[in-house]
Amino acid sequence: MAQLKMNHLAIRSPDANATRDFFMKTLGLTVGPRPDFPFPGYWLYKESHDSYLNALIHIVEIDPNNPQGLIEYLGGKDIDTLHGTGAIDHVAFFATELENMLKHLNEIGVTYRERLVPTIRLHQVFLEDPNGITIELNYPAEERVALDEKIKTHAH
Repeated sequence: MAQLKMNHLAIRSPDANATRDFFMKTLGLTVGPRPDFPFPGYWLYKESHDSYLNALIHIVEIDPNNPQGLIEYLGGKDIDTLHGTGAIDHVAFFATELENMLKHLNEIGVTYRERLVPTIRLHQVFLEDPNGITIELNYPAEERVALDEKIKTHAH
């Protein structure tokens, strides 16, 4: 069977700038090259802009004054159905440097929840983007254990 990998997450957003700013500020993504589609938007990259394969998030802007290019290219969607994740529950990324991310989220005021999945040694951090889409960041559980030890040591 052919190998599959996640390529990108596409988000239709009535506020593409807020969505772009959220992912840049929260996950450190950067705006990079994007094909000349017949609708506005952004491609956000985690690594080098050399390859479109590094564009993790495609933001599709909904232009209420000129929606025809988007409708013709991707099809129309009722804007009222675009909040939250709909049938998709969440989007997950593997990540490292849990301590730095938690500090960062606290500094920028992003609310999050944490969960530990001990059977697979995974520590999860859940947050929501401006469109109500749940983002899951998965860290090795050892990073949470090390952070808890560090906190306990400093508390004494």
